[in-house]
Amino acid sequence: MKSNKAKMTVLAIQHVLAMYAGAVIVPIIVGSSLGMNSKQLTYLVSVDIFMSGIATLLQVWKNRFFGIGLPIVLGCTFTAVGPMIAIGKQFGVSAIYGAIIASGLFVIIISKFFSKLARFFPPVVTGSVVTIIGVTLIPVAMNDMAGGQGSKDFGSISNIALSFGTLLVIVLLQRFAKGFIRSISILIGLAFGTVAAAFFGKVSFAPVAEASWVHIVQPFYFGMPSFEWSSTITMILVALVSLVESSGVYFALSDITKKPVNENDLTRGYRAEGLAVMLGGIFNSFPYTAFSQNVGLVQLSGVKSKSIMYLVGTFLLVFGTIPKLGALTTIIPSSVLGGAMIAMFGMVIASGIKMLSKVDFTKNENLFIIACSVGIGLGVTVAPDIFKDLPSNLQLLTQSGIVAGSFTAILLNIFFHIVPSKAKAEAKVKEAGTQAF
Repeated sequence: MKSNKAKMTVLAIQHVLAMYAGAVIVPIIVGSSLGMNSKQLTYLVSVDIFMSGIATLLQVWKNRFFGIGLPIVLGCTFTAVGPMIAIGKQFGVSAIYGAIIASGLFVIIISKFFSKLARFFPPVVTGSVVTIIGVTLIPVAMNDMAGGQGSKDFGSISNIALSFGTLLVIVLLQRFAKGFIRSISILIGLAFGTVAAAFFGKVSFAPVAEASWVHIVQPFYFGMPSFEWSSTITMILVALVSLVESSGVYFALSDITKKPVNENDLTRGYRAEGLAVMLGGIFNSFPYTAFSQNVGLVQLSGVKSKSIMYLVGTFLLVFGTIPKLGALTTIIPSSVLGGAMIAMFGMVIASGIKMLSKVDFTKNENLFIIACSVGIGLGVTVAPDIFKDLPSNLQLLTQSGIVAGSFTAILLNIFFHIVPSKAKAEAKVKEAGTQAF
């Protein structure tokens, strides 16, 4: 019995480690980009881990109203990084959380109907969107590799060496390591880079020393949320993309666990995510989505028990109440983060390309959708001032390459595929009616 519990504990910790780097890097990137101090960053990381535990438990606990009941781990979605930074810089942190709360409520409301909206998000749209997300995040990673935009030693040899050294460790682990070690290659790379950076005098342990051992998560830590319509639309779009990504995780785990999911299961799954996103906004955390890296771990370990995931959620709750653990992640130098981010954001691009592999490239319409959406997404990222004369509320939608490219993909898909299909269906009905007479 004791060996069983020990095995469950080890498996749960393995899941936590597999998702930890992906979970903490989002608050670190967003908080750093918005100029937060070490105390605020520590809170942001801690509350994010805590709310990941809440989100995971909401999804694993299958009941009448929410929870898909599959061995799923939830964490921050990378899709939201660019838009949140853009919102924060234009309207302030309060607008980020107002938009997150509104998007979570929107997901809860549409959860029952979302499965019927799938035709608006075929692989040509989702693949383009995910590719755009990866491409538009690469400049953030490159700036961090050089030491962080505005830093005194931007582009120094030490920063370049640390960033590429971190990336090299990750690459070597991906090539030669197997199983669990390979699955936490990002975490090991960050640890290696931080230790190396300490020898260059680039690591300060002051935030860890200053952080308390225990704290209580509190709502509206950064103040009451504010609501901007353009910010809300942006985060709703992010939420829709996250739901599409999560759907893929649901079906993958359904296949692995041999537990079919029906429309009601999907509804409860979407509702759980909407609830998690709303709570994330209230407690100043982030939008949550099903983490695909943990799906690979379920496949590799062969352990498909929900009991493990309940333990994972519990560990995340405990870790999230220990600020010293959160502070430990904030001491990672920008150059080290940049090296890991290249690998992570590059994998986002690769995931988008993988999704696009399901697209029928013999149809010129699909090629055109990808060409225009990725082109506009990348173009706006490179030249964000192109729409500077538009009203300020509209600029948020046009200055973000992710949002501009995503809207382009959705609208072109409607124009090329949905409107013609509807016209053909109506023509067939009319023709059938004519033949009947």
